[in-house]
Amino acid sequence: MADHLLEVRDLSVRFHTAQGIVNAVNGISWHLDRGETLAILGESGSGKSVSASAIMNLIDMPPGEITSGEILFEGRDLLKARPEERRRLNGKRISMIFQDPLGHLNPVYPVGWQIAETAMAHGMGRTKAYERALSLMERVGIPKARASMGKYPHEFSGGQRQRLMIAMALVLKPDILIADEPTTALDVTVQAEVLSLLDELQHETGMGLLMITHDLGVVAEAADRAVVMERGLVVETGTPRELYHAPKHPYTRKLLAAAPGKGEMRGIDPAPEPILEVRGLKKNYGGFEALKEITFTLNRGETLAVVGESGSGKSTVARLLLKLEAASGGSVRWKEQDLLPMSPRQMAPFRRQMQMVFQDPTQSLNPHMTIFQIISEAWVIHRDILPKDRWSARVAELLTQVGLEPAHAARAPHQFSGGQRQRIAIARALALEPDLIICDEAVSALDVSIQAQVIDLLGKLRDELGIAFIFIAHDLPVVRDFADRVLVMKRGEIVEQGPVRQIFEAPRQSYTQKLLAAGLDADPDIQSERRAARVALAAG
Repeated sequence: MADHLLEVRDLSVRFHTAQGIVNAVNGISWHLDRGETLAILGESGSGKSVSASAIMNLIDMPPGEITSGEILFEGRDLLKARPEERRRLNGKRISMIFQDPLGHLNPVYPVGWQIAETAMAHGMGRTKAYERALSLMERVGIPKARASMGKYPHEFSGGQRQRLMIAMALVLKPDILIADEPTTALDVTVQAEVLSLLDELQHETGMGLLMITHDLGVVAEAADRAVVMERGLVVETGTPRELYHAPKHPYTRKLLAAAPGKGEMRGIDPAPEPILEVRGLKKNYGGFEALKEITFTLNRGETLAVVGESGSGKSTVARLLLKLEAASGGSVRWKEQDLLPMSPRQMAPFRRQMQMVFQDPTQSLNPHMTIFQIISEAWVIHRDILPKDRWSARVAELLTQVGLEPAHAARAPHQFSGGQRQRIAIARALALEPDLIICDEAVSALDVSIQAQVIDLLGKLRDELGIAFIFIAHDLPVVRDFADRVLVMKRGEIVEQGPVRQIFEAPRQSYTQKLLAAGLDADPDIQSERRAARVALAAG
């Protein structure tokens, strides 16, 4: 009998590219036992997802190449198995859920058929497969499961789509489930629910769970052991408590130091200067009230965080403030002038004072333009800001200000990492010297160390230039470190607002308490307390 359910020994993977050979995984070894949750922790480019893809035989070869190692499943080397044997194992004995369920669910087939298809592909009869699909959809918490079987992926929320992916992966009761960043883009409450569901299903089935993540909080919440990877190497292995309280490798210590939620909370300005006053802001879509009488004030140089679950109206507020959508009622007074009645021509001078940084810079930066063109485009529109002969020097200044090199101006967006692209988006926002920048989930998809760098940059810009921020986020530890005040939204309404210290240390509303209890912390002991708080809130 094999010592472990799954064992990776001395695995090396490389890719042949136009720029040369990239060694993605370099001689890594680890194991997973039945009923155990093993987390593979690391930032983008560490090799964690490549190693999982090798287990599932999902590496395109070429350009990929497995140059050494063994992947032992119940003692048998999968790398020596025939393709048809790998196909029989994948889905039935070893299954996988992915980070982006919308990108992995087929948009043209009902979800019930897609879950049943997995079972039918491995020989289960149609009737039994559909019964199994319905049973799993009910088990993972899909509302009105029988009716939902005929719906399509776009008709579900992000958390529900991830639950559907889990149901699809478990349809044949696999021995191993690989979860590749399963909660990265989810709200804190949905994230906690998905992790809790995976834990329940693991205890029911006894499967081994391989969790791939860059989130230290996920490790503290879900893992029995963790493998830390950096640049294709395993640099440290241990339990979450060992890694948190006694990290041995400098890279592990660096990740822990970058984890948000440990800094000093900011105080309130004793002499605030209001620049934005929102009163009774409403938005209706047909008969649906997306926003209901939203009222708040923003001061110069202040960071107001807006938190809440998906569908709470956070991003709708941002779009209405910038008049990207028309409000259904209320007022938005910017420096004593109401923006809502203004025509596009009247609004144009005010747009330079309010800028936005979006969640995904890959989509918000034009791939056909150079960085110089992207940043200087603002001056093409607002021609009175800067003479053309100063554009090159100013672009260089802005790139330096956000921590990039002036020589980067000649490159295209695809030549940068995610964190660097977000810095470029910030430089573009600064080009018009705004008084307000709205950040809509601007750091949620970044690795923890890159996230810390971007937050430090935004804080520096706030302190040096007096810029105000509306910071829309679901990552509560980041909000704790960066915000002055917090506005909590639920179903289009503000349920609580106040100074960051009051919200985090003495929340008044049960919904705010629920959000805080659902947040993830890198400290396993704190995470254990939050888990108990979630249970108590659910019971009470």
